Amino acid sequence: MKTMNGLRVALGVAITAVSIGAWAQDGASAGASAGTAVTASGGMTAKATRQANRALRRKVYAALAKHKEIDAGDIGVTAKGGTVMISGTVPDASQINTVTEIVKGVEGVTSVTSKLSVQRPFGQ
Repeated sequence: MKTMNGLRVALGVAITAVSIGAWAQDGASAGASAGTAVTASGGMTAKATRQANRALRRKVYAALAKHKEIDAGDIGVTAKGGTVMISGTVPDASQINTVTEIVKGVEGVTSVTSKLSVQRPFGQ
């Protein structure tokens, strides 16, 4: 009976030791992967990347607002790492190229994808 209790205690200690070691390694790998993610993104954390994308988006909207000839009410802007996608509708086909050129001129924009279309009048 004493031998069985001794084996149970020894087995319990061994399982606890193994699980603590595995937990410590898991925590170390999680820290290493977080460090790798920061390094891979050029030193920016996920939060900083989101803030930079939002700031670029605001800069694009501000640039469009400066041009009174552009009806930017139905234009959506998505920014991700310098790449900007503009979508929505404009009242005139000539505004598609104008909007694209304005966005390309914004500091920090590396490429522009336009998914703009001409707004159809009601009833047509």
